[in-house]
Amino acid sequence: MTYNIITITREFGSGGRTIGKEIADRLGYKFYDYELVKKAAEESGMAEDYIKDHGEDASGRSLLSFMWNNAGGSISDLLYIAQRNVIRQIAEEGHCVIVGRCADYILRERDDVFNIFIHADMEFKEKRIVEKYGERTDSPQKRVEDKDKRRIAYYKYYTGRKWGDAKNYQLSIDSGAFGVEKCVDTIMNLL
Repeated sequence: MTYNIITITREFGSGGRTIGKEIADRLGYKFYDYELVKKAAEESGMAEDYIKDHGEDASGRSLLSFMWNNAGGSISDLLYIAQRNVIRQIAEEGHCVIVGRCADYILRERDDVFNIFIHADMEFKEKRIVEKYGERTDSPQKRVEDKDKRRIAYYKYYTGRKWGDAKNYQLSIDSGAFGVEKCVDTIMNLL
């Protein structure tokens, strides 16, 4: 089976973006993460910074607060639709790796998509966001928890699925246990 599209869903700090980028480079595929933001901005007319900050996060920390804030349609809905349209468009072009933004769900009916969920223990994620993103050492756990709570609510609201549920992916891998490079090697062997 040849997979023309790889989706990466990841916990914050797990190295999912780095893993996705390396897979794209090794396969010679296009890589979409922040690049998708620019395309979604063109599609929607929204500011790139707004999409970057809100493109895969719920505006509240729980599903209930997100639903309350979005009752009757909202800018979040318009943003989701713009991103969905862009994801479908780039999937048609094929040979790409897409990080986040419910891409696994949006492309669920295609048979040429390989969906990956990347997770790690809290210690690994805390250390990574301090080293890679310059996060202060006094609050990394709270930052990880807040970011993932927002992703969980956003994903549930737009997909009706449980974020991180193994049934939604062909592969779930622990980057904290194996390390980023070993995850890339393992995924490449499977592909």
